[in-house]
Amino acid sequence: MKQIARIKDIAIQAGVSAGTVDRVLHNRGRVSESARTRIKEAMERLDYEPNIMARALVSSGEYRIAAIIPDPAKDEYWKAPFQGVDEAEEQLRQYGVVVDKFLFNQKDVESFKQEAQKVSANHYSGILVAPIFYRESLAFLSKWKQEGIPFNLFNTHIPDYEPVSYVGQDSYQSGLLAGKLLHYGCKDPGTFLVVHLDEQVTNSTHLIRKEQGFLDYFEEHLLSGYHVARTEIDFWEDSIRFEAHLKKLISDYPDLRGFFITNSRSFVLADFLLKHKINHFQLVGYDLLSRNRELLNSGVIDFLINQNPHGQGYWGVKLMADYLVFKKQVEQIKYLPLDVVTKENMQYYE
Repeated sequence: MKQIARIKDIAIQAGVSAGTVDRVLHNRGRVSESARTRIKEAMERLDYEPNIMARALVSSGEYRIAAIIPDPAKDEYWKAPFQGVDEAEEQLRQYGVVVDKFLFNQKDVESFKQEAQKVSANHYSGILVAPIFYRESLAFLSKWKQEGIPFNLFNTHIPDYEPVSYVGQDSYQSGLLAGKLLHYGCKDPGTFLVVHLDEQVTNSTHLIRKEQGFLDYFEEHLLSGYHVARTEIDFWEDSIRFEAHLKKLISDYPDLRGFFITNSRSFVLADFLLKHKINHFQLVGYDLLSRNRELLNSGVIDFLINQNPHGQGYWGVKLMADYLVFKKQVEQIKYLPLDVVTKENMQYYE
């Protein structure tokens, strides 16, 4: 990843003080021609865009960005985008960029609405939001659009409200990929089960898109003998009820070959299989959570699709800064790679 040079980097390269660099950038105060020349040469070596940089530094105020993100203390998945936001803020702080994080409980829609209302009540230069509650997000996106407040989306895309940029996975494409992985891993025809371990499936467009991509893989390839079933489990934390439900599903589909878990909770189903010593199913899921990595390494999970959540947070802030501070035309959609992770290559992602 390209590092953003700082004033002190230019100063070191040019052999001058940071104050001298500042005077040249702002065209104020007396600076010798030799020092001025060295500073300009240093900026070129560091691949600076002097005019853009000067505009950013001349600004008298801060660029305050609000990041509305699920609380990582309640779900490990969100630690990575949280850290990505922090990394981007650290790199952009010299340009006056400040990021305020508003954390909500991803299981509680009212929690999301409360945090989004707090953001709306303040005057932010831009907003980064994970709109995992689709219906409740629409009112806020509409309000921010009417008020001319730029916003970026990450994790879940809602294109109709014209965000500055969306950063994240192509959910439909990842569903196609999951279908291909299960098909290749199970050459014998049978049934594959799409498992939504989520409380708000009908309100989560990215999960629906994943399922559609998975279904379309088998329909487009006209695969004889392969069938897809689905289940929604919003009670996976109730172990007794959860286990009874899974046992019934396995009984109901005697030709069951494998599972596609549509979010980062693959470990929930994998732990069930491990507990009951069931080892003849293929399992594909998402994300490198610590327990997922352990189960991948032990062979209970066959494939994990890495959605690069750290990059979602990082690029969400970075692209907003490019738009606000540097006045750049940014990508409307920045799809991050869908990496297929196995126990053989997992070490490269740790």
